[in-house]
Amino acid sequence: MKTLQLISRLLDYPDDALAEHLPELTYFIAESKDLTPAMRDKLLCFVAHYECRDLLDWQSEYDGLFERGRAVSLHIFEHIYGESRDRGQAMVELLKQYRSAGLELAERELPDYLPTYLEFCATQEEGAREWLEEISHVLALLAARLRDKESVYAELVDALVDFAGVEVDRDGLAEQVAKEERDDTPEALDKIWEEEAVSFSAAQGSACEQSVQRPSAAQFRDDKSITWVDAGNRTAG
Repeated sequence: MKTLQLISRLLDYPDDALAEHLPELTYFIAESKDLTPAMRDKLLCFVAHYECRDLLDWQSEYDGLFERGRAVSLHIFEHIYGESRDRGQAMVELLKQYRSAGLELAERELPDYLPTYLEFCATQEEGAREWLEEISHVLALLAARLRDKESVYAELVDALVDFAGVEVDRDGLAEQVAKEERDDTPEALDKIWEEEAVSFSAAQGSACEQSVQRPSAAQFRDDKSITWVDAGNRTAG
C-alpha cells in the first residue's frame, strides 16, 4: 500500500530529503494507478503547495500547526481518550498489533502517532481500509479542523477519509468546528501547560523507547519502492 506510506511520509515532520524529492513525488502521484482522481488531486495540491516553499518556513508552519494545542494533534488517541487512563491501555494494545505485524520500533514516538499508524496499515493489505475505518471519525474531524485553519494538510487527511471509503458529513463537521473554542491561543496554551501531564506508564516503557521505523523519503515497504532520481529523469518503481 504505497499510497498510505506516501501519505504517512507527507504527514511526518518535513526534512531535507522530503523537500528535495517533492518533484519526484509529483510524478509518482500523477502516474499512480492506486489513487482515485479525487485522492490524486488532493495529494498533488499538497505537494504543489510546498514544492516552491523554503524548508525552514515549512518546518516552522508544521510546528505552529501541530505543536500548538490539541485540536489537530496527530496522536489519534488524543482525540479519542483525551486525558483518560484508558489511553495508556489502548497504547499497549496497539503496540501489540504492530509487533504482530513484524514492525520493529526504533524511535521515541508513541504508537498512536498518525504517520506510524499509517505505516502499520500499509502492511495489512486488504485489511488496511478496516483499520482506517476504525479511526475514520477522528480523521474526518481532524480534516475539518485543519480546513478551518486553512491548512493544506487538510488535503492529506481528507484523502485518508476517501481511502477508508466512509460517508462523511463535511458540511456538518465544518459547522461544528466553527463553534469550537480555539486551543492554540497564548491563553489556551498557558492553561494546557498548567495541567498535570498525562502518564502512560504501561505503554511508555516500551512505546517511547522504541517506535515504528518509518521509511525515509526514499524508502517504501511495498513490493517495489520508489527510486529517487534527478527530476529531469524521473523513474518510479
